[in-house]
Amino acid sequence: MNAAVDQAGRIVVVGSLNADLTIYCERLPLPGETVHGNGFAVNPGGKSANQAVAASRLGGSVSLVGAVGEDPNGAMLLSSAARAGVDVGHVRTASEPTGVAVIAVDAGGENNIIISAGANGTLSPADVAEASDVLEQAAVVCLCLEVGMETVLAAAQAGHDAGATVLLNLSPYGEVPEELTALTDVLLVNAHEAALFLGDGAAAPDPGAADSEWDRVRLRFAERGIRQVLVTLGSQGSVVLDSVAPEGSRVVRIAPTTVKAVDTTGAGDAFTGAVAVRLAAGDALAGAAAYASVAAALATTRKGTQAAYPEAADVQRVLRA
Repeated sequence: MNAAVDQAGRIVVVGSLNADLTIYCERLPLPGETVHGNGFAVNPGGKSANQAVAASRLGGSVSLVGAVGEDPNGAMLLSSAARAGVDVGHVRTASEPTGVAVIAVDAGGENNIIISAGANGTLSPADVAEASDVLEQAAVVCLCLEVGMETVLAAAQAGHDAGATVLLNLSPYGEVPEELTALTDVLLVNAHEAALFLGDGAAAPDPGAADSEWDRVRLRFAERGIRQVLVTLGSQGSVVLDSVAPEGSRVVRIAPTTVKAVDTTGAGDAFTGAVAVRLAAGDALAGAAAYASVAAALATTRKGTQAAYPEAADVQRVLRA
């Protein structure tokens, strides 16, 4: 484990654990169409479990707060997270079955996903209160929207009260109350989610847009109370919009890491986990994003999610090169 990260404080991930039911095919089906698959796998997943495993494999000291069913999928998820070094002491066993995600992945690595919450839907503010021992030690609290909004709000408040950086991955997209934006320190969105969040029917700028256009987007986020934003752009890299940074470095483009993608499922979660690790280590947002760009790219070079996530040495090797 990376001692510098560990000493900086704990990363607490509150949210979802899903069994990923993945079928591989040459191309994704159109509405109403059936296509032939060429492989099937059941793997551990869920945005929050993925983020926790990604952060732990990169050297973070990570606790996961969530719920699984008393079934083989739940056992698989707990085993995968624990093997990666994640503290799963606050993952509760629920009467509902473990959540699942049904995923199709095409020959180019692109995917579409349908999720069923299952036990994730039972995660409540009471579970957050039960995890106060780890949340009080948190340097970073990672959240997404695969569990109920009341639970997300409770975790954000607990992180805020502990003085942690509250990192909200606005996925799967949903409207968020002003109370949550007020508690969010860093917002992580893709371009589509950014446009939905800002509203007014406006699309996010093209990845190649001038910095001045991205700066206008930064100001719009700041008007909504979000002062630090990471906008991921897929194969085009990402853009850091940082109203806290000195003038002249408030818009930073992060170049993509070029790899041959096999499966992009969970790459965004690898990115989030990596950002959390570097923020916990004290990096500025732009530095954390550059590190996360490499981690997420490496995650796409193998099939599956958690088993495909890189270790810190893998990322450092690419950064040195």
